Amino acid sequence: MNQIHYAIIGGGINGLAVARQILLDKPHARVTVFEKEAAVAMHQSSHNSGVVHAGLYYEPGSLKARLCRRGVELVRDYCLTNQLPYDQCGKVVVALAHEEEGRLENIYQRSIANEVPGVRMLEAQEIQSVEPNCIGVSALHSPETAIVSYQIIAQTMANEIISRGGDVLLQQSVYALTQTPNGIEVKLENNQIHPTRFDYAVSCCGLQSDRLAQQSGDEKTPRIIPFFGQYYVIDATARNEVKGLIYPVPDPQFPFLGVHFTKRIDGEMTIGPNAFIAFGREDYAGGHVNLKDMWDYLSYPGFWKFALKNGAATIRESKTVLSPDYFLKEAAKYVPKLRHVAIKPATRGIRAQAMNANGHLEDDFVIRQQGNITHIRNAPSPGATSSMAIGEYIVREIMNH
Repeated sequence: MNQIHYAIIGGGINGLAVARQILLDKPHARVTVFEKEAAVAMHQSSHNSGVVHAGLYYEPGSLKARLCRRGVELVRDYCLTNQLPYDQCGKVVVALAHEEEGRLENIYQRSIANEVPGVRMLEAQEIQSVEPNCIGVSALHSPETAIVSYQIIAQTMANEIISRGGDVLLQQSVYALTQTPNGIEVKLENNQIHPTRFDYAVSCCGLQSDRLAQQSGDEKTPRIIPFFGQYYVIDATARNEVKGLIYPVPDPQFPFLGVHFTKRIDGEMTIGPNAFIAFGREDYAGGHVNLKDMWDYLSYPGFWKFALKNGAATIRESKTVLSPDYFLKEAAKYVPKLRHVAIKPATRGIRAQAMNANGHLEDDFVIRQQGNITHIRNAPSPGATSSMAIGEYIVREIMNH
């Protein structure tokens, strides 16, 4: 029997989860992971909040809702089995004004429909039993929301893949995938063709996913639009003033959540992120302009339709970009005690958000099959939480179909 050979493009947490799942389900298969960097998990997998999302917000029945709930179980079990840090610190979503309570109730109903365990509504006087320094008119408490290091999880998965006989090829940047009569051809950025012909390929390229998909013959849309999110770390003397995660009630008029408190697995307490258009898809340090990346969205009609609809959000987010004090002021609405705490910049994240030509952000995961090639075209938050469930879904459902 011929051995089946799989190519996985992208050594982030989703690509590694797919590769690992193939080796779990098909231990005699050959699996090769291509990663353009000198190490795995160098992009979104190591530039995120580290939250294991419980599944509060997502449309019941959607891929996000289904794979997030399954993903929580798999991430928790993986951390336990491999003795990796996992802190079930809990989360409150806080309404500051009565006009937010209807939206909060909708989130509660979604969380019930998604079978999120332990969720309950809190009245104003009950909030401080969970978060002693937090204020609000009501809140939703999710006690099983947790935090991890997705970078550590990804590195552990990479080691497991190698131990199971897979290959993780570093500094191998892939330009295109081509289906031929003899198998799938992997074209590298240096214009060389990898000598192996693969039976199946899965593209898990995050911020570059639309480019690789289009260069491989898939549709032009949705287009990835990069939004950076800045985090700040609060002074160590005040980190214990917040016990877990404190989030705002999402405003449907704005496309992103807004500033909130997030505990990190290393014990630090952060505020953030904001959300603003990035000048480069991989500009994690800030200040580097990538003209190609900017041209990609400035020449995209969908971006301008989005911008025209979201002028108020742009103004709001630009204030947090230009003024750290305004950033802190927004967070301190939930914990007034921290209004004047010292803060310092932390690592920025960049969200690979897929946008349609009509200017709408893709709300669900987009995973598309093109012959024997599968493209993950949209997997923002809760993509890391869902990573192992995404691996199961692709290997057991998409590929089998």
